[in-house]
Amino acid sequence: MSRNIIKKIDDGVQIGLVSDAGTPTISDPGYKLVKECVEYGLDITAIPGANAAITGLVLSGLPTNRFLFAGFLNSKTRQRCQELAELSNVPTTLIFYESAKRLTATLKDMVKQLGDRPAAIARELTKRHEEIRRDTLSKLTAHYLNFGAPKGEIVIVVGPPLKKTPFSNKDLD
Repeated sequence: MSRNIIKKIDDGVQIGLVSDAGTPTISDPGYKLVKECVEYGLDITAIPGANAAITGLVLSGLPTNRFLFAGFLNSKTRQRCQELAELSNVPTTLIFYESAKRLTATLKDMVKQLGDRPAAIARELTKRHEEIRRDTLSKLTAHYLNFGAPKGEIVIVVGPPLKKTPFSNKDLD
């Protein structure tokens, strides 16, 4: 399919990549088409549009000066925990996409691997049922365990690692 599109672009046809689920190519296979167009040497451009990761970050109330978009975590617990452990010392705000059905499991793993950081769960951004819930990871986990998983597209924004306080002599005793 991409070869047909590339040929049309090469022949002078203007093509637009549009998505009804946010910005094309962000956690979406559209990046393959862009990559192939770049490799072929075609001129491409982007028109800014809705992006759930950036919108969630902006609405989270967490630091926006440095952030890492980590996309979707692995659906398997062991691999997900390993991915989170690798991110545990990254000194910046972390942004993830997650499915509603895996939200509570992912939040539990985040508490274990990242610690009880401030976080925000953003769902259905820029849509009719938009909702932002802000709290610590442990309190957000408890909320969704109690009330069930929300419906819709989910963005999890996790604040940077909390500053570790040095041990005092009293702590050592």
